[in-house]
Amino acid sequence: MKTTQTYQPKKRQRRRKCGFRARMKTKKGQAVLKRRRLKKRQSLAVRTRR
Repeated sequence: MKTTQTYQPKKRQRRRKCGFRARMKTKKGQAVLKRRRLKKRQSLAVRTRR
């Protein structure tokens, strides 16, 4: 029996869960963005499209 990879990346799912708009929807998500701003993170949230 062969085990499969646990991480199967999908751009749409990632954007919906971890994207900027998804973060802004909830109080906890906004807190995440606030902490990342305080840490001077270059990227606040996931960017899947350029």
